[in-house]
Amino acid sequence: MFALVWSVGGTSTLEGREKFNSKLKTLLNPKLEYPEDMSVYDCCWDKAKKAWVKWTDTVEEYFVDNKLGYGEIVVPTFDSIRMQYLKKMLIMNKCHVLCPGPTGTGKTVNIQIMLATQMPEEYQYIPITFSAQTSANQTQEALDEKFEKRRKGVYGPPTGKRFVIFVDDLNMPKKETYGA
Repeated sequence: MFALVWSVGGTSTLEGREKFNSKLKTLLNPKLEYPEDMSVYDCCWDKAKKAWVKWTDTVEEYFVDNKLGYGEIVVPTFDSIRMQYLKKMLIMNKCHVLCPGPTGTGKTVNIQIMLATQMPEEYQYIPITFSAQTSANQTQEALDEKFEKRRKGVYGPPTGKRFVIFVDDLNMPKKETYGA
């Protein structure tokens, strides 16, 4: 059911989600026992409890650290918890992830927090920001300096590690001499 909600119903608008939620609960609620007061988007399956739980119940209670500056405080929200979980699951299953959305909605901050604090130790991330002035050679150099040479023509992360390349602000870089 979780896969159905996030594959078929995950790309719809707010209005579409309300319709999808209503239809899915009508068809399947007696069998799945979704909580009446929550949408199918508001909860996830807890294997240990064998029950649907709110996304906010899947993380520890948040307390603001008084030592942090105002700009450093990131309060986990319903949406950020849910999106971090989904992105982490996709990355750990070797899927590419594209996170579109309006400017200022916290995409970069939430992805950076997830990559820096929530991924297993063997995952390391390489942040890259493209701009209109970024060249293909600059991109190649930024990646090459992180990779280890394994044998002739084969490069990769250190043994036992996985690299996640995080491209922030995907703009088209300028074309290089050969059209790349």
